[in-house]
Amino acid sequence: MNSTEDAAVAILGDFAFFAGNPSEELVRWKSENCRQDFMIMVPQNDEWAKLIEACFGDKARKVTRYATKKKQNVFDVSKLESAVSDLSEDYQLKMLGAQEYNMCRNSDWAKDLVSQYKDYDTYRGLGLGVVALKDGELVAGASSYSTYNAGIEIEIDTREDHRRKGLAYACGAKLVLECLKKGLYPSWDAQNKWSIALAEKLGYQFSHEYTAYEITEY
Repeated sequence: MNSTEDAAVAILGDFAFFAGNPSEELVRWKSENCRQDFMIMVPQNDEWAKLIEACFGDKARKVTRYATKKKQNVFDVSKLESAVSDLSEDYQLKMLGAQEYNMCRNSDWAKDLVSQYKDYDTYRGLGLGVVALKDGELVAGASSYSTYNAGIEIEIDTREDHRRKGLAYACGAKLVLECLKKGLYPSWDAQNKWSIALAEKLGYQFSHEYTAYEITEY
């Protein structure tokens, strides 16, 4: 979190959320803990959006993201259980433990499943996740991108050569079931129309679209 007298930005992983009176200082500010060259900036209103565009020009790609309703008891447990049990026997679903944590950290496509937890001890204490394995290889997963009081934000990734096989659906269903058992709310924020379609298939309800900016060379 950083702030000026009447504005603030909250940083969570690759996300920056702006509020208050638009501040060029905050839009251009980069935390010393931020080592990536990519950021998703979420403006509170059109004034913040125009400022982001002015500051980053062609490096700012305007995108639409999709929020779901934060509502309990919308999940059909039997349907989620069927999604897990119907997965092809070629794949094994497993809770994300120490070995799987390291597999995610060492995979470019899967690292966001655990990237916000500095080590496995931190993940074990705060995180929750499910992975899909084929012949012992990590091919998909659903995990907490972040943890908050009484809930998590879900991240789902599938290795490119194993997409369209129901892995994201099965992993997501298993993770939602585990959250329900633990009394956690599995919050879902969708990057694109495919993601919101998957969310709705799992039982989430669409809430609204919002604008964000994907900043490159950040």
